[in-house]
Amino acid sequence: MTTRELSVETTATQPERLRMTYEEFLAWAGEDTRAEWVEGEVIVFMPPKNLHQTMVGFLYVLLSAFIRLHKLGKLQVAPFEVKIKPDGNSREPDLIFLTNEHLDRLTADRIAGPPDLIIEVVSDDSTHRDRVDKYDEYEAGGVPEYWVIDYRAARRRADFYQLDRRGQYQRAAIGDDGIYHAAVLPGFWLKLDWLLADELDWLKALGQIVGLERLAEVIRLEAETKE
Repeated sequence: MTTRELSVETTATQPERLRMTYEEFLAWAGEDTRAEWVEGEVIVFMPPKNLHQTMVGFLYVLLSAFIRLHKLGKLQVAPFEVKIKPDGNSREPDLIFLTNEHLDRLTADRIAGPPDLIIEVVSDDSTHRDRVDKYDEYEAGGVPEYWVIDYRAARRRADFYQLDRRGQYQRAAIGDDGIYHAAVLPGFWLKLDWLLADELDWLKALGQIVGLERLAEVIRLEAETKE
């Protein structure tokens, strides 16, 4: 691969960066590669840490159960490519949701076009990328809802953004009860305390969101799937 060259030295908190064309990137990257192609540069991510994966897993199971129960669309988890614009960057968000209306954007290889919801869980090397670079890119690309969750010790916070009528992100309000109501997932809400707790319990959270009767239906559906 003649155009690939190391441009930034890898350190403990700095991902490896390589130069290559998008076509070379597609040929180089494997199915399990954690990397993004941004303006001709490939960012190879460090392996995620336990707290990062714990939060991603909690959100994935909670959201996928709710989405399946209400037949709202499709949830994908990294690594899976998102290319909001044909000539734009190639991203791998932690979690990606498409409503039924936009499932035509899901192909065998990637999501082509803006997802309805993107969730990024902050890592040591991704703070600026998630809060600035991707914020600007997802806003410009028309992603209706963007969550940035930081579950690192002593830094825990959750920020939720929704596009306004001008196509600009506004930080969504959290109620006095500490609850955030999702814009693109009708009926779905989160307690901020759930995202800041040391122990993450998706089953308890789902039970509070949907009620015990619907929770029993989720458990039945999961049991049928495993048969």
